Amino acid sequence: MSSIAARLIPTWLRQYQLATLPTDVIAGLVVGVLVIPQSLGYAVLAGLPPVYGLYAAIVPVIVYAWLGSSNVQAVGPVAITAIMTASSLLPYADKGAEQYALMASLLAFMVGALLWVAGRLKLGWIMQFISRGVSAGFVSGAAVLIFVSQLKYLTAIPVAGSSLIGYLSSLQMYMRQLHPLTLLIGVIAFALLVANRYASKWVWRTWLSASSAKWAERLFPLILLGVAIILSMALHWSALGVATIGSIPQGLPSFTLPHLPDVQEALKLLPTAGLMALIVFVSSSSVASTYARLRGEHFDANRELTGLGLANLSGGLFQSFAVAGGFSRTAINVDSGAKTPMASLVTVVVMIAALIAFGNALAPLPYALLGATIMASIIGLIDIDTLKSAWQRDRLDAASFIAAFAGVLIFGLNTGLVIGLMVSFASLIWQSSKPHVAIVGQLGGTGHFRNINRHDVVTFDNLLLLRIDESLFFGNSESVHLRILKALQQYPEARELILIMSAVNHIDLTAQEMLSTLNKELAQQHKRLHFSFVKGPVMDVIGHTPLITELSGQVYLSTLDAVNSLTAR
Repeated sequence: MSSIAARLIPTWLRQYQLATLPTDVIAGLVVGVLVIPQSLGYAVLAGLPPVYGLYAAIVPVIVYAWLGSSNVQAVGPVAITAIMTASSLLPYADKGAEQYALMASLLAFMVGALLWVAGRLKLGWIMQFISRGVSAGFVSGAAVLIFVSQLKYLTAIPVAGSSLIGYLSSLQMYMRQLHPLTLLIGVIAFALLVANRYASKWVWRTWLSASSAKWAERLFPLILLGVAIILSMALHWSALGVATIGSIPQGLPSFTLPHLPDVQEALKLLPTAGLMALIVFVSSSSVASTYARLRGEHFDANRELTGLGLANLSGGLFQSFAVAGGFSRTAINVDSGAKTPMASLVTVVVMIAALIAFGNALAPLPYALLGATIMASIIGLIDIDTLKSAWQRDRLDAASFIAAFAGVLIFGLNTGLVIGLMVSFASLIWQSSKPHVAIVGQLGGTGHFRNINRHDVVTFDNLLLLRIDESLFFGNSESVHLRILKALQQYPEARELILIMSAVNHIDLTAQEMLSTLNKELAQQHKRLHFSFVKGPVMDVIGHTPLITELSGQVYLSTLDAVNSLTAR
């Protein structure tokens, strides 16, 4: 095989084993069939006609299967990108369905472009700066907004807004438009779906085996969809005022250039596209890296960026809205036996078949069922467990969760995420600004030195040993200085101060000046400053600065060397 062909054909396909084909085909068929109603619902959630949910599950899925980093991640329309699309394109809702769809494709194209550029610049490391509290708080807040937004399909009330207050206000304002039959259908469907999802132990396992109950639980939404279509046709629900999705256009998504607005409109969408790109990457990477770890595979964050970027770029050219890796569909994909991205390609075949052969069959499907499906599935994204865990173990991360969650509900998705990130970074800065500085002593006759408040150690009258457990920079240099001066006041007889730098990975200019000032202050008191365990990269930075050249004491390789040298005098 030529080098060019080797680069064009992914490794998984070049090394594909036919023995895995049956399980991949089964997994692809299962995922394809089960996510059809979900895909339709996410398109509606994005403010698009239902068929766009199927469009979004074709070209982007093919591209990610070819170029993505995960062998089992199932990419497609997801709740978060759907509601962010609807929120950002709210000003275009009254400009016609065609214009709105073109703007949704443009947004997907912009998201893809940002992800692709980030991948080329190898910015995968950004993921580690999004704390668990922020991501869980944002997703939980978005889940609440998604839940409330679907009330318009269960009640026929034109609920609209970008925040919880906006949704509830419009719900109260138009309460008289409530349609009783639509509400009845939606509530019954929602109750059945919730019971199937959260009470399957009693619903299915009392009279089915464990394996049969699992399949019954998975297939139930599809069965409910079929029953709803039959009842809608038999009872003429559309004639009674129940909104149905109508005939779905048959045929594959066509190549369509996204709508190109003027520069000002494009700039308005850019912040949303940036936040969506971040969320798409963080959520997809979380899923992909988790399964890579479980399967003993390597996860490449930069390749994930490139794969997601090209998937959304291509989707934006084929009538898709922004896509990401889905939590639930990936779990179904893996549980059904998927081994390679071939399963995703089989799922695409199912979506194509649905578009070509079953468009008219889905026409009587009530929007109330789609809304109930989204509401039932979205409950699981409200992550109370993470909040409880953070509150017990890390209050600062809990604060980030609450800030992101409350910000999303009060101000909307974009502002809420920014608020959560700001609180998270503020917490990080606050923690770094108050580093731990320990007074240490020698552990018995060993070369180990430990905190005097935690261990029975030996101290020295003429020596004060301080261990700094953080890199030194402008944000914490003053607090470290004050902590050192306080320790010197506690031990006025100490003439030699040894700063143990084993945990210090960097010393910026401000911190260097602080240590130089400390050196001069000690000299005025006829005391000396020494360093031990200075790392090589740190010494490369400070080795030729006044901090070292004018140091009153010495730099020792180890704390034991410093103690032996200074106590022998």
